[in-house]
Amino acid sequence: MTGFATSEVTVGALKLVWEIRSVNHRYLDLGFRLPDDLRALEAALRKLAGEELGRGKVDCNLKLVALGAGRGGVGIDAAELGLLRELEARVLAECPEAGRLSVLEILRWPGVLRDDAGAGEALAERALSGFGEAVAALRSARAREGERLAAMLAERLDAIAGLMQTIDEQLRTQAPRYRERLLERLGKLDVEANPERLEQELALIAQRADVSEEADRLKAHLGEIRDVLRQAEPIGRRLDFLIQELNREANTLASKVQDDELARRAVDLKVLIEQMREQAQNIE
Repeated sequence: MTGFATSEVTVGALKLVWEIRSVNHRYLDLGFRLPDDLRALEAALRKLAGEELGRGKVDCNLKLVALGAGRGGVGIDAAELGLLRELEARVLAECPEAGRLSVLEILRWPGVLRDDAGAGEALAERALSGFGEAVAALRSARAREGERLAAMLAERLDAIAGLMQTIDEQLRTQAPRYRERLLERLGKLDVEANPERLEQELALIAQRADVSEEADRLKAHLGEIRDVLRQAEPIGRRLDFLIQELNREANTLASKVQDDELARRAVDLKVLIEQMREQAQNIE
């Protein structure tokens, strides 16, 4: 959902410059900064953006840049300009601290620009078309960012799959290791173990430390996330849910293991999942 785009269009003596910035947000939050003369376009601009963008905090800024008179059938009305200068002189006489009008302020004064070719209507039309171009560029920028994020997530998925393979191998040798440790402790205490009681204790330990179900669900979630990443539609919310489930299973696994090596693998697993969670927030 992160991106930046610009577009420029020209209408007579004015250049319209759009700048659009987008950052992560749970919903679509649009903000507009428009010249007073074009504020009436905001509803149409919001509709256009809502049709093209799904999520993100999007700031849209339109600037008008004066290019000079005599372009594209647009000229200066000398009478209106003279009246404006008279008004400016009166204001300065009463309020010397007031600043003089800028060129852009003069050009935007109603009536100063003589519209010989319907530039007034064209201004609104070109502002809309320029915004459409900027939104299209933003979508492209966000798509490129999404591809980079998807590649990063795929790398993390591969790393998690490798960890799960290691965990599976360690789980197969878990029971013998528990037996060895328990017998070692009993030997240090110089206590002879009752074979039947020993087997009962080992069975209880194995039951409490059994994480095979969590491991299976983790691997299933990995497959689902891979499938989601291949979809050509908005996947942010579903991806966020699946990573939450992945994290929940990893937390359960980490709390149940009683082997130091497995505990280290569980920590590595949670680190990778947290990295995925942080980046998934930026995916629409």
